Amino acid sequence: MAVLVIADHDGTHLRDSTLKVLTAAKALSPDIDVLVYGAGSATVAGQAAKAAGVRKVLTAESAGLNADIAEDVAALIAGLAAGYDAVAIPASASGKNFAPRIAALLDVSIISDVIEVIDAKTFVRPIYAGNALETVQTSDAKVVLTVRPTTFAATAADGGSAAVEAASIPADFAGTRFVGEEKVTSDRPELGAAKVVVSGGRALGSAEEFHAVIEPLADKLGAAVGASRAAVDAGYAPNDYQVGQTGKVVAPALYIAVGISGAIQHLAGMKDSKVIVAINKDPEAPIFQIADYGLVEDYKTAVPALMAALG
Repeated sequence: MAVLVIADHDGTHLRDSTLKVLTAAKALSPDIDVLVYGAGSATVAGQAAKAAGVRKVLTAESAGLNADIAEDVAALIAGLAAGYDAVAIPASASGKNFAPRIAALLDVSIISDVIEVIDAKTFVRPIYAGNALETVQTSDAKVVLTVRPTTFAATAADGGSAAVEAASIPADFAGTRFVGEEKVTSDRPELGAAKVVVSGGRALGSAEEFHAVIEPLADKLGAAVGASRAAVDAGYAPNDYQVGQTGKVVAPALYIAVGISGAIQHLAGMKDSKVIVAINKDPEAPIFQIADYGLVEDYKTAVPALMAALG
């Protein structure tokens, strides 16, 4: 059995999520290849080739792939899938976009958000916003799965010496074209990969208060900034800050929740964090049920005190 892992990268660096998907793939087979597609794939391929346990790295660039158009990515991977028994994809926004298309092209079911690999055909995934786990088994000849990176340890980034070769690229899909994009740039760590996350909730009351309270604390800790869905819906923070079932799933070493009550959909996105610190003036807030450290106090008092203690 051979597995094709789809690399997640920013055009310059191989993201940590790829190394975690490699760990999941190793539970399927020792024969693992990595596909690096899109702009900068030649640069990133060298990094992927050094990852422990990688047999071969494939690279692919075209206009559609560089723009991450789902139809082009799906056609590329479906064409390569003939040589593999499984395709493992990081459960990122991009991965969730093209993974179902690959499954449709191969006429197989998709297994999404895998958090444990039992064997080559049996997997565990969360349901009901993470409140229950289900074990699923597939009888399809090929397996297409998205892997939730936050639940797997990263494979060693060094120690491998895989060969790198170019993949055969199909023609770009004529029905979709890239028009443009607007990216939010920040000097802070990327939310999905940050070791420390500071999140704010609806209790902050306004966008001005959110920026005045959450961002200085995040900067002091070298942390990424997150937000609850309620805070995002209220306009306190942009969509890309949202943590939760309908936002980003994070598992940092430290997660600080300020003024977040702990709705089920928010907990689904951060409950795997190693240490959770909750600051809320409501002692009955659900977030205290999963917090490692809870402070029942108004954030207007607690956060300045924390800032002063940090120096």
